[in-house]
Amino acid sequence: MHPVLTRLSKSTGLLARARLPTAAPLRFASGGLSPAEGEPNFLNMVDMYFQRAAAHTPHKPGFLEQIRVVDSVLAVSFPFKKKDGDIKIIQAYRAQHSHHRLPCKGGIRFSPDVNLQEVMALASLMTYKCAVVDVPFGGAKGGICINPKEYDEEELERITRRYTLELVQKNFIGPGIDVPAPDMGTGGREMSWIASTYSAFANGDVNALACVTGKPIAQGGVRGRAEATGLGVYYGVREFLSDEIDAKKCGLSDTSLKGKTVVLQGFGNVGYWAAKFFHDAGCKIIAVAEHNGAVYDKAGMNPEALLAFKQDKGTLIGFPGSTAIKNSTDALFLECDILVPAASEQQIHKGNCKNIKAKVIAEGANGPVTPAAEEYLLTQGVMIIPDLLLNAGGVTVSYFEWLKNLSHVRFGRINRKWEEHGKAQLVEYLEKTMGRTTLSKEARAAIVTGGDEEKLVHSGLEDTMIVAVNETRLTARAKKIDFRTAAYVNAINKIAATAKGSGVIFQ
Repeated sequence: MHPVLTRLSKSTGLLARARLPTAAPLRFASGGLSPAEGEPNFLNMVDMYFQRAAAHTPHKPGFLEQIRVVDSVLAVSFPFKKKDGDIKIIQAYRAQHSHHRLPCKGGIRFSPDVNLQEVMALASLMTYKCAVVDVPFGGAKGGICINPKEYDEEELERITRRYTLELVQKNFIGPGIDVPAPDMGTGGREMSWIASTYSAFANGDVNALACVTGKPIAQGGVRGRAEATGLGVYYGVREFLSDEIDAKKCGLSDTSLKGKTVVLQGFGNVGYWAAKFFHDAGCKIIAVAEHNGAVYDKAGMNPEALLAFKQDKGTLIGFPGSTAIKNSTDALFLECDILVPAASEQQIHKGNCKNIKAKVIAEGANGPVTPAAEEYLLTQGVMIIPDLLLNAGGVTVSYFEWLKNLSHVRFGRINRKWEEHGKAQLVEYLEKTMGRTTLSKEARAAIVTGGDEEKLVHSGLEDTMIVAVNETRLTARAKKIDFRTAAYVNAINKIAATAKGSGVIFQ
């Protein structure tokens, strides 16, 4: 057994600087999706991408190794008694990859596939993701190895609160320590349970709500968080394809999104919102795949109608006007302009990458394309927009929520009316001096209305994605490397700039 695993007892284990050599892939008894045949596991995938990018930086190997390794991991097991009397042993994890900035930040997922390797990989990716979009957090990730569909709401609440208690006891949660967020299988409900549990132990800390993000609005959440990741995917794709050189390289005829065909794998929070924003921009959503089947319509489908159908029927199959695709994986191989894998890791691998007919792969999920698949697809002229940049919308808006909780004021509350007053005066002045007729009520409202919280959050996210895309493009062209490697190069350099002189990482 790998030495890391031998140090994790069946009760509770805490690892300091968990070093995992890329040459020795780990095996985990806790389950999880097996990597594609002959492919590295997810953690080794992230390490491979890091090592590839590190070769394009000026930093010494020892310094880079300190950035690469996971700082600490908490692994816990606790008994849980279900209502029917059955006793389950719940396995749960929290990994903190980097403390070069505090707090650490990363989601918590509920899935039967949760395992140590996956959590450590996602925590590592989170560090680089935050750096790419200039969010001042270290990376973290957590998960509970359960199928949430097998538990009712009361049972899920008890499990979530017990997990939070473990985090509190081991100092793995707090506004300035480690701030979780929603991920696969979790949402605002679970985050509110975490917040209330933490607050019970926070001894009157007025910033206690900042211990977690992705909360409901009434519990300190921020407007715009639900759609943040999907909206970030849309902004990122739009910005990459707005460049004529990049659009031409991947075979697109122009830089407009209007009329572009889109295929999505995964129609959860990320997939739905990405589909909605692409549809609103004039794209045609020609196929959507879920684990239990996919649907195709060459003329395009309305995401809102598709979501309503799914919520009513529990499946996409049978959506009016669509053709069913029995094997949902086959949707990945449809001819399209933009393919958005927004489900799980390692969906496009060396065993199926030659079937891909998309011009652009936009990674809505974490790690959906393996290194071998990427190597082949890049030779075919496919543009791959990497996960650590493209799906960073969630953590960006989580950052805004964290700031809101610390400042104790809603975005726009202080300055919105002042902004509207100034705009109204400007409009009135222009009407008088230019001799124009008075604007209609609707036109005036469109010009004068100040930014509310949702508009300000969307604006901040859009600016963040535009800056990150431009930085990635510049690095890619300067060093003649692909976008993923360029994003990692930028992340490593930013982490290095912060860590040097901080005492967290030794030069």
